[in-house]
Amino acid sequence: MTQPTGSDDRAQLIVDVLVAAFADLMAADADAFRTKFRKMAADPFAFYRGSACLFYADMATAEDPWSDERTSRVWIHGDLHAENFGTYMDASGRIVFDVNDFDEAYLGHVSWDLRRFAASFALMSWRKAFSDDVIGELVRVYLDAWLDQVEAFSRSDSDRDFALTLHNTEGAVRELVQETATRTRLALLDRMTVVERYERRFADRARNRRLDDAERDEVLEALERYKDTLPPKPWRREVAYEVKDLIGTGGFGIGSAGLPAYNVLLEGYDEALENDVVLSLKQGNVAAPSRIVTDDRIRDYFSHEGHRTVTSQRALQSHTSQFLGYTDIRGTGFVVAELSPYELDLDWDDLTEPGEIRPVLVQLGRATAKLHCVGDADSDHELVPFQTEEAVLAMIGGRREEFVADLVQFAHAYARQAQEDHRLFVDAFRAGRIPGISSSDS
Repeated sequence: MTQPTGSDDRAQLIVDVLVAAFADLMAADADAFRTKFRKMAADPFAFYRGSACLFYADMATAEDPWSDERTSRVWIHGDLHAENFGTYMDASGRIVFDVNDFDEAYLGHVSWDLRRFAASFALMSWRKAFSDDVIGELVRVYLDAWLDQVEAFSRSDSDRDFALTLHNTEGAVRELVQETATRTRLALLDRMTVVERYERRFADRARNRRLDDAERDEVLEALERYKDTLPPKPWRREVAYEVKDLIGTGGFGIGSAGLPAYNVLLEGYDEALENDVVLSLKQGNVAAPSRIVTDDRIRDYFSHEGHRTVTSQRALQSHTSQFLGYTDIRGTGFVVAELSPYELDLDWDDLTEPGEIRPVLVQLGRATAKLHCVGDADSDHELVPFQTEEAVLAMIGGRREEFVADLVQFAHAYARQAQEDHRLFVDAFRAGRIPGISSSDS
């Protein structure tokens, strides 16, 4: 971890890293990044969520005793924090609890994911006023569950079929799966669209933008190219891909400021209006880990950031949606995915006691192990030509307790660093020290 010689040096490093990561996007949409930075200023956890680039700048200079030739180049999520877990409906129709948001996914050290999650959980736990001892014990629960599941995968070939569903979850996770099952496609459509003269279209709202003919044609052509990237049939249900409406919209979430995006309304599984499908086309961004992973074999494997994001998600998340694919517009990569009603994020607000959180962390640890072990030699790519679970266990060997203790210590130390970094970031932002983005739009 980078150890600055003083707060001024660390503050300048924070500014430099953010500018290096986001300069082009800030120039394209300064207002969007002003909003992003205001959200990051809310508290240390929000800052940590929005600054994966800073985390990897620190990892670039940190010693990693848990990295060798194999465990330094496995599929990783890239931004594994406590709020990147939730539900989705997989290609077979199951509602699964899993890791989500693969915008930063890449290949790198398996320990980076674990460190990033552990520090994020320590930050979240500080907001709940847990003691350091309790935080350390809970991080251990997560890491032990991860290791136990990795070991289980090494004894079987079921990693690609393993999933956390209604039948093997408990507590808050099971309740989230149950709640997801009550949601409907019609409710999502009612939030986003209107029906006029028996035809559905997107609602006219401030965030939505109607396209001129030239831009619309570009997006429709990109959608045609996207069809060639879809997974092979048979699909669970057939869709004609007949476009009913198309709009431009803003980026999604705290990490997507300034990224162009479009929504496409498709004729659904049949002519009933309740079965229409909404696709999002979102510009891919440079993955934060790729800024410090210098292997050209990895970099050259991907045509563009849309291709990288989708390939990574398919490697890390078995049985992905039939709609997941990619395309390009004017040479820039876009990720195409369904805006599904069957996606809910795990809500930590009502999880206030360690006893409630402990079983949740066991399930998060198991989900993380699946994430890492599914994206290996069994997948349809050539970047990880070995079994990740075997590589991890060989690397750790008889040092399990040392491994867990090291990551628990990191969680405490980096959470404290993130709290100080948040303060330095807010001061720099307020003082107008981030080039191209002032703290005021006046």
